Amino acid sequence: MKLIIQNSSMQPIYEQIVSQIKAHIMHGELKEEEMLPSVRTLAKELKVSALTVKKAYDALEEEGFIVTVHGKGSFVMLAGQGLLLEEKKKEVEADLELAIRKGRSCGMSDQEITELFQIVLED
Repeated sequence: MKLIIQNSSMQPIYEQIVSQIKAHIMHGELKEEEMLPSVRTLAKELKVSALTVKKAYDALEEEGFIVTVHGKGSFVMLAGQGLLLEEKKKEVEADLELAIRKGRSCGMSDQEITELFQIVLED
């Protein structure tokens, strides 16, 4: 599993870890029941604090993407893929709502927006 941390990013490091692990799950690069690196191992690889990795793993577990078994490690949960897919659908919905607001703000009618959507959808 390849994670890239950008220290210059405004996004906190633990959030970068969370979003990249979610992406690996979504793209099928991390499979159900696959074991994640230990907190210490990943912290050493990324050259960050173990507490930062632990915070990321806790967030992933809270969201249902991984499960941590004491003494065994952290594992990908199948439900996580469904949750991530739902999250992506919400993003698409928000993007569509933004596009509709932009269209209306420049005077497009709902019919014109619908026609444009159909044209784009066909491409």
